[in-house]
Amino acid sequence: MSGGVSAAELYSAIEESARLVDAPFSRDKVWPILSAFEGGFSENGGVIFSLQAGDQVAEVEYSIQVSPGIEDPYAHALANGFFKETDHPVSALLSEIVELAPTSEYYIDGGIVGGFKKIYANFPHAPQKVSDLAKVPSMPRAVSENLEFFARYGLEDVALVGADCKNRTVNLYFQLPAGIAGNLEPKTVQKMLRETGMSEPSEEMLAYAGKAFRVYATLSWDYSEILRISFAPQPRRSVDLAELPARLVPRIARFMQATPHKYSGALINATAAKWSREKEVLDLASYYQVSPLHLKAIEAQE
Repeated sequence: MSGGVSAAELYSAIEESARLVDAPFSRDKVWPILSAFEGGFSENGGVIFSLQAGDQVAEVEYSIQVSPGIEDPYAHALANGFFKETDHPVSALLSEIVELAPTSEYYIDGGIVGGFKKIYANFPHAPQKVSDLAKVPSMPRAVSENLEFFARYGLEDVALVGADCKNRTVNLYFQLPAGIAGNLEPKTVQKMLRETGMSEPSEEMLAYAGKAFRVYATLSWDYSEILRISFAPQPRRSVDLAELPARLVPRIARFMQATPHKYSGALINATAAKWSREKEVLDLASYYQVSPLHLKAIEAQE
């Protein structure tokens, strides 16, 4: 184990966060994942807890850095039985991406109900061009088929790639250019949503999406269209809940104000306005642990 963070410590923090929102919690869904990946946990690695705004909380997710201790998270997850071996392109995607753009920073994503979900390759120092990623053999054709859309809205630099090995989708996390980040016009966001066929936005969510510093797109091997698109402002301390474009029930307000965390100072939160063809939702997150590099970027915005 690297850095002294134990599976038991993380388990306790996840369980406490779930209890804050009265979410269903099962040790059988959480403990096997944490114990299997414990060798990659570090005092300097990011750990984030997240959920969606709503009257009830059906799921609490956790994203945890598992490197450098775990060199190949996909092989590790496969060996521990979190999903079955397959010849689907998703099984080769991350290894091919890392061959193109080497990185040693990986995250896993799980849920207290859904179990193991995703693996991410992070590029904190050198974002990758989406046009280059589109050439990766196992990448969905939908990425290349949407390159014109990405270029039209300044979505060119990819800081993070997530592979959902169960749902067989890929997430691209675009870093917006400095001149655009935090200053998207509502009409631009609305055009993006209409071009991708997303549900009609509310005025509040549309305005909030304009504060995004990153835009996330979800694509798959089965469709040429973008399946979901999200707009995420910069993470920050002590988010003013009154400024959020959704009413938070008390249990979710507690999550945004009282989840456990290991760094000094006020709790760091993250948010994202998300659209699919069916609905719009607000994603909410609290940081349990934050890397020194990420903390420096957050503090620079304060």
